[in-house]
Amino acid sequence: MPTLPWTVPNRPPQATEVHVFASRFETRTLWGALKFLARTPGVWRQVGNAPGAYGATLKAQPFRRTFWTLSAWESPEALKEFARSGPHAPTSRGLSAQMRDAKFASWPASSDDLPVSWAEVRQRLT
Repeated sequence: MPTLPWTVPNRPPQATEVHVFASRFETRTLWGALKFLARTPGVWRQVGNAPGAYGATLKAQPFRRTFWTLSAWESPEALKEFARSGPHAPTSRGLSAQMRDAKFASWPASSDDLPVSWAEVRQRLT
């Protein structure tokens, strides 16, 4: 699966502070990576309709068993509501046993700087 393009469900106001969230997941096995891929479309549809979502993308490296996410939100609360609802909640619980490693980072940014580069994401997650 190639990198999904930066998708903007809700356009943020210009020069507004947004909450950026990034994650890196590494599954234990290739089977775990396939399970992650199989559950991605439902979560991706959820992002597209999520209140407060200003943008999202996913970089999948299934043969390396590694997945990167990047999203921007109106607030930390909007991100938490997304994570606790819809397909994301049962997906994250269901895949937790498949994970070898997971890293997370969040930081404030200007809406004018979206999308954040993958280089910055890698730097913040290492």
